[in-house]
Amino acid sequence: MLYYLFDFLETHYQLPGAGVFQYISFRAAASIITSLIISMLIGKKVIQYLQLKQVGEIVRDLDLAGQVAKQGTPTMGGIIILSSILIPTLLFAQLHNVYVILMLISTVWLGLIGFADDYIKVFKRDKEGLAGRFKVMGQIGIGIIVACTLYFNEDVAIKERLVRGGETIETVINGKTIELQRTPVYGDAEHSLVTTIPFVKDNEFDYSSLLFFLGEKATDWGWLVFIPIVIFIVTAVSNGANLTDGLDGLATGTSAIAGVTLGILAYVSGNIIFADYLNIMYIPGSGELVIFIAAFVGSCVGFLWYNQYPAQVFMGDTGSLALGGIIAVFALAIRKELLIPILCGIFLMENLSVVMQVSYFKYTKKKFGEGRRIFLMSPLHHHFQKKGMHEAKIVGRFWIVGIMLAVLTVVTLKLR
Repeated sequence: MLYYLFDFLETHYQLPGAGVFQYISFRAAASIITSLIISMLIGKKVIQYLQLKQVGEIVRDLDLAGQVAKQGTPTMGGIIILSSILIPTLLFAQLHNVYVILMLISTVWLGLIGFADDYIKVFKRDKEGLAGRFKVMGQIGIGIIVACTLYFNEDVAIKERLVRGGETIETVINGKTIELQRTPVYGDAEHSLVTTIPFVKDNEFDYSSLLFFLGEKATDWGWLVFIPIVIFIVTAVSNGANLTDGLDGLATGTSAIAGVTLGILAYVSGNIIFADYLNIMYIPGSGELVIFIAAFVGSCVGFLWYNQYPAQVFMGDTGSLALGGIIAVFALAIRKELLIPILCGIFLMENLSVVMQVSYFKYTKKKFGEGRRIFLMSPLHHHFQKKGMHEAKIVGRFWIVGIMLAVLTVVTLKLR
């Protein structure tokens, strides 16, 4: 909203300094600062309100070290995170941008699913919360919305480079040979299902190519492949963040690290000079997502003020489902979704540990008559708790792994 206000003031009244709102870097900085302030200021009030209403966490695994002390800790703190994301985005972003609109819808949608789950657990005293099928239906629903928007909306497009910049050309002026810097030249924006493949030289992949057997009609029917892939990514990453939210600050810190990385990728993808220099896909309008992801990072860091060990509040599914979904949708919007297994390696490990544990248990029970386990407990962070490692140390080491994966993700821009 402030973007439009200051644009109006500059256009009609030439207000000194109003033009600074045209710069993404300035608005991103304002967004992250505002998000931090909001999360820290309202956090205490929200915690006090939740305590007053006795909105406490119901801990299942009381045999784990430190879990008894967590019983009754206020939950549903994801409200703090969501508020700290939405308010700065509404204030500083261009609200007519299709990518920003998509991120806002995804945030609210997934936040409401998580809120419904927490509400049933806390107020209805039902430990199971929202039935799993309804969660999945909600995730499939937002997956369809995201996929259809990215596939059918005309404002979602890329530009193919025609002439590479950064090189020099020679020209003759008044009989003298002069070297001139060649500027990048791009064609018209075009709708495409092209995405980025990491570690590959010509690192662009078209989803419609999976329907090669349809010949020339493959492009028209590309949505048959694209929509299921988007649904799978959104659901998997959202659930991965949900499973990771088992230790104080683990999901929050991991998400903040991923958010910083996505912000870098969005900035270079939406800037024609950087996109040309790095030889990556140029996506017009995607730079505006930096304002959103700045608010996302600020909200996570601000929430850590209260969520670090020992936590004063838990985010609950209200926050965890939204965090994972936001990361997935954001990566899809900037066409870096194939980097998710690297960037969100922590989420992936947590997901796989549960799948492996459950599958192996069922297999051995069927074959030997009794179920056996690969890990002492799943998700993976509980395995280390069972081994006697302190919660704060587990979280710290997972953060370090997350930072290493984030650096590797950024390095893929040039490592091919």
